[in-house]
Amino acid sequence: MVLIREAVIQDLESILNIYNQGIEDRIATLESEPKDFLYIKEWFEQHKGRFKVIVAEQEGQLLGWSSLNLYNNRCAYAGVADLSVYIAREYRGKGIGSLLLTEIEMFAKGNDFHKIVLFTFPFNKLGQGLYLKNGYREVGIFKNQGILDGKYVDVMVMEKLIVQFK
Repeated sequence: MVLIREAVIQDLESILNIYNQGIEDRIATLESEPKDFLYIKEWFEQHKGRFKVIVAEQEGQLLGWSSLNLYNNRCAYAGVADLSVYIAREYRGKGIGSLLLTEIEMFAKGNDFHKIVLFTFPFNKLGQGLYLKNGYREVGIFKNQGILDGKYVDVMVMEKLIVQFK
């Protein structure tokens, strides 16, 4: 059985390993160099209060994690969160992402977020399938948004309204 829970500092080594897999595999981030423990510890310290990190755990092993991140520091965007989801290689495509999304969205609703946005690569079909299945929609493509391995890379923007205004 998979347990979804809030991340604690003892999870950081596993969170870092899973994040570095995403960097190595070139499917989830424009980051190109593996990160170290200091990096992930500082990142984790920025995820307090409304900006939460959750993990999927089974028998003491972390299978993946998700976080709500600051989208923009202007007050007009206080209700919008940026989303990250990373799944360990051997557990991708096995439903862990949907479990994490369900939980992180409930947390977001309870913390005055009305919308979640995310950025993915257009070629990351597994990730897009996860998001589309869970009610996200494609907003558009930023052409040549970043550089990865010396080449320009497009980035797809997706969103989900989690609270409907009347």
